[in-house]
Amino acid sequence: MRFAMTTLLVCAFILASGSAVFAEGWEKSADLSLTFNQSSYSNSWTGGESGTLTWAFAGNLITTKPLNPSIEWRNELKASFGQTHVQQEDSSGVKNWAAPEKSSDRIFVESIMRFTLEKAADPLIAVTLESQFYDASDSEISRCFNPILLTEALGLGRTISKNENTELLTRVGFALRQHISNEIISVDPEKTEYSTTTDGGLEWVSDLSHTFSDGNMKYVTKTRVFQALFNSESDELEEDDWKTPDLAWENTLSASFSKYIQVSLFFELLYDKEIDLRGRFRQVLGLGLAYKLF
Repeated sequence: MRFAMTTLLVCAFILASGSAVFAEGWEKSADLSLTFNQSSYSNSWTGGESGTLTWAFAGNLITTKPLNPSIEWRNELKASFGQTHVQQEDSSGVKNWAAPEKSSDRIFVESIMRFTLEKAADPLIAVTLESQFYDASDSEISRCFNPILLTEALGLGRTISKNENTELLTRVGFALRQHISNEIISVDPEKTEYSTTTDGGLEWVSDLSHTFSDGNMKYVTKTRVFQALFNSESDELEEDDWKTPDLAWENTLSASFSKYIQVSLFFELLYDKEIDLRGRFRQVLGLGLAYKLF
């Protein structure tokens, strides 16, 4: 029941952020992209290569609105999903297409209410939600919006630079995080465990967006650092890995060659000692269709 309510919360959060697109008085920026990469080989082909078909969809939305002279509301929605189809050779030498596997899956929603007091830094309240459309870690049971990381932050923010080409925002404060997961303990869908781990500490977030002078190339980066001060499961953990700062650094460089053709390079670096002692990174290079809504 608790996980069902959380799923409803995810859907409501996404719909609330997206509804700002159709409302009046919002400053809006939205980009959509669809990329493909395809290759195939005949049954007579030798050399060991396998045909592949990879597609990925990505959408980015940012909306900002001054509710009154002292309050500004900013929402950001990032969503991506992609699959890879691989051509496999069976025992008889025939090449068939296997079932698709996920290549990308992400939901990121952030809502910030900032009180613009024209001081060195402005008080703000931020809520962030991170998840994926479905969890494919178990082939027996499909779980939507699992796991979920929900963060509520209270702190100070500052716009360091803002002009027609560059915008740099940074904020620091105290944050509470809830790690919500639906753990499978049996293939019976009724036998699942819903667990929530809560931690709290200091958070620093910085956003930079820069459009180059020709207007056809754009760089966007987001850096997030979280230092936990307490953890609800600390008494049950053998190690103190939760005390190590978590880092998330994502970068997107996109270049438009025409109105609808775009090449993009995405690079993300993650470090969470509780998940892996090493840093994790991924890189995606795509060429495909792009459409700017606003």
